[in-house]
Amino acid sequence: MNLIAPLKEKQGRARPTAKRPALKLAPPALPLDSVIQADCITAMAGLPDKSVDMIFADPPYNLQLGGDLFRPEGGRVDAVDDEWDKFASLAVYDEFTRKWLAEARRILKDDGTIWVIGSYHNIYRVGSLLQDADYWILNDVVWRKTNPMPNFRGTRFTNAHETLIWCAKSEGARYTFNYTMMKSLNDDIQMRSDWLFPICSGGEREKGEDGHKAHPTQKPEALLYRILLACTKPGDVVLDPFFGTGTTGAVAKRLGRRWIGIERESKYVEVARRRIAASLPLDESAMTVMAEKRSAPRVAFGVLVESGLVAPGSVLNDAKRRWSATVRADGSIECQGTVGSIHKVGASLQGAPSCNGWTFWHIERGGTLAEIDTLRQEHLAALS
Repeated sequence: MNLIAPLKEKQGRARPTAKRPALKLAPPALPLDSVIQADCITAMAGLPDKSVDMIFADPPYNLQLGGDLFRPEGGRVDAVDDEWDKFASLAVYDEFTRKWLAEARRILKDDGTIWVIGSYHNIYRVGSLLQDADYWILNDVVWRKTNPMPNFRGTRFTNAHETLIWCAKSEGARYTFNYTMMKSLNDDIQMRSDWLFPICSGGEREKGEDGHKAHPTQKPEALLYRILLACTKPGDVVLDPFFGTGTTGAVAKRLGRRWIGIERESKYVEVARRRIAASLPLDESAMTVMAEKRSAPRVAFGVLVESGLVAPGSVLNDAKRRWSATVRADGSIECQGTVGSIHKVGASLQGAPSCNGWTFWHIERGGTLAEIDTLRQEHLAALS
């Protein structure tokens, strides 16, 4: 019996090669607080899955204008006639919309939301395609314009609104909605789905090197302020795939949100970067107050002046001493020519729709700044 041969045979067999574990590539880093100059579909394809908390999209409206439009006195209307708003057909526009909505869905977190704004030219097509892509519509919001462009030909109603569609990724998504903030912003009344804002004009309208408006469809900051305040938290990542002159980024910076902008046109990228660099973040104390319910008893600031806790002529400062206001005998305050309540003046200085003056304004006590809300608490304690 040969015991050696089998042993040699066994020794000569090739040992199975151990499988090497697959290399795990780190996901690409998010380009936070920056503008990507590229086509939106290509740029979004380079972002990680489920990496952004909210998307605000102001896509081309595909206005399909049939020629120049003139005012009654003969002046030409500066309408949207740029190449980026032109598509060969509705089918081409629909395919473009499907592609960017698919990428948006991929990079949106499961509990994130998307807002899309449009006019009657495109919003119904976009709404249908949102549902085809399995987004769950939460609300449609009507932005009513206080100063719409007239219908110069007199052949239709004046187009005085645009429509926004707000969606979650699924019916059961645990999306962010800051209900208390919205109610507070609306004087303790539930926020409705019809919003009244003027279109961009005057100082808010970004200008190009030629002195004319830089972008034909620039959105008002107040509109984005409400959207971001309603649906995001400080530190959340907000993406705008049609960045334009950077309204979303400027408001996100003011509210303490991170942002990513995608814009194809170099002339808009330059304006957006300059604009955002110059924007001023809101005071942190003002941000924390917005989340609180109004549970404390109501006390007018004038009551503190009457009771002697704050003397007329006293100086109030914000926490960073950027602004100083003088207290007047009637309980109003004055700062840089603006006179009004502690809330109104604080909001005006910051360019914000609202402000809780009780925590925004401070008074010198013992060599340090103290919130004037501490004086209110002392007054309430004295009454109890």
